[in-house]
Amino acid sequence: MTMEPGIARSRHRGFTLIELLIAMAIVAILVRIAFPSYQAYIVRSSRQAAQAELVALANSQEKIYLNSSAYASSVTANYTGQSGGGLGVAATTTCATAGRSKDCRYTFSVAATATTFTLTGTPVAGTPQEADGNLTITEAGQRTWGSKTW
Repeated sequence: MTMEPGIARSRHRGFTLIELLIAMAIVAILVRIAFPSYQAYIVRSSRQAAQAELVALANSQEKIYLNSSAYASSVTANYTGQSGGGLGVAATTTCATAGRSKDCRYTFSVAATATTFTLTGTPVAGTPQEADGNLTITEAGQRTWGSKTW
């Protein structure tokens, strides 16, 4: 097999610089569109997890009220089933601070009298939840997220 003069032997291998730049531009556009949606998803899922934790704490408050005709006034004290105890939200291996949600993005607090309580989940500063608004639930079942109900 003879080669004619002027025909190059090399074959086209790899990508050209233009092809790589086009691919990078497409990826950058997709990231620019997808990343804010992903961040919103993370905030929403963390809020829903904190809401579920608040409902569980409200259920514990009702159990305490059935046992002692008063609500617990501490989130972090050990759960005893009596109003003198607390709700037992202790520090965990993932969250070293007591009174926080399991993902450490909300701090729980309670304002209680003998016949009423309000549990509040406050977003922790420096987390994606920071501007998400407080979550509350009362003994009457009123649930609010900022100025909305949930």
